[in-house]
Amino acid sequence: MSIQLKNISYTYMAKTPYEHLALDDVSLTIPEGKITAIAGHTGSGKSTLIQHFNGLLKPDSGTVLVDDVDIGTKSTAAKQARRKVGVAFQYPEYQLFEETIALDIAFGPKNMGCTPEEIQDRVKYAMEFVNLDYDKYAERSPFQLSGGQKRRAAIAGILALKPKYLVLDEPTAGLDPSGRQYLMERFMRLHREEGTTIVLISHNMDNIASYADNVVILSKGKVLLQDTPEEVFRNEEAIKAAGLDLPEIKVILNELVSAGLDIDNRSYTMNKAVAEILEGLRRQGRC
Repeated sequence: MSIQLKNISYTYMAKTPYEHLALDDVSLTIPEGKITAIAGHTGSGKSTLIQHFNGLLKPDSGTVLVDDVDIGTKSTAAKQARRKVGVAFQYPEYQLFEETIALDIAFGPKNMGCTPEEIQDRVKYAMEFVNLDYDKYAERSPFQLSGGQKRRAAIAGILALKPKYLVLDEPTAGLDPSGRQYLMERFMRLHREEGTTIVLISHNMDNIASYADNVVILSKGKVLLQDTPEEVFRNEEAIKAAGLDLPEIKVILNELVSAGLDIDNRSYTMNKAVAEILEGLRRQGRC
């Protein structure tokens, strides 16, 4: 099963002087059980793209399938398929609106028709997962929280829906390094323990190199590259042309090769790179 986009095009403000083609014949697959990263410079179409995953936007042309169900129809199956996709937009804390944290997190499950008991269970589950103590924070106003706590509360609202596909739009933007690491570790735990498919929208190529199984590079509303991280990061000129940076470890390896160290510079994670550097130094009798 998967999310499949087939020949999707979308234009903002069509037939006006401000017409803008945001997506141009985009086709891609988000495989179930994997971590797929979608990267692109500002204006590449990332945010527009993910709003098609659960029907928030309807394409001008093309088809979106969630587990082989066309979500563009008005059928019960399409409605159920759309609910499988949870989207946490960039700065999700701006979406907090209820009087208490518990009510905010409960909003989605309530609209899904969950029983009061199930809603309670989902709220507690989601708050525990993002490390917000239920007894301490459930009745507190979300606007009394710190920035990082607001981010976690907002994400808990998405997790309470228990989506099969979790879409994260720049989830660590604006957080300090410890906050970024904490959130990414929680998402990886969700992926490992519950098999949640994760779609990570980011321009942070180091995060992508560390976590992704598949990478999609967008540029000017088109898919420029779509493959494994190893294959994508080999296309260095295409990545630079898309306005993106290479992972820092790739930059370091390239510099070492330029300096004369005999190593394979295709590694893109820290462990692989360290092993390759040590082996290169051994071959030259320097280690």
